[in-house]
Amino acid sequence: MTSKLLPTALRAFSRPAAPPMQLSRSFRSSPPLLETAAAAIPPVRKPFGAFRGGMFGFLLGTTLAGAGTYYYILDEYRVSNELLTEDIYALQAAVQRLHDYINSLEEKMDAMQRKK
Repeated sequence: MTSKLLPTALRAFSRPAAPPMQLSRSFRSSPPLLETAAAAIPPVRKPFGAFRGGMFGFLLGTTLAGAGTYYYILDEYRVSNELLTEDIYALQAAVQRLHDYINSLEEKMDAMQRKK
């Protein structure tokens, strides 16, 4: 048994050592190639983030909703103001007719009292 282990152990020590594997790889390029590659790449734009996009959307939506509400209320105010003005003119005409009717009744009463 010892005879079998000994040659195996000797063979392991007698083998030439393998060169170590190179883990890093170097890339090389000439300076003109690096300059053209850098010039061809467009500048990186900062992405429009979700928070800024959300804030922009919220402010835009709020502004549009506020403007729509403002013009809706302005239109409702104009319509109600016109209706109120028409009602005031109608009331003024009714009061004037009532005043004329009361004056005619008073004149008739005065005429009846003078006859007596």
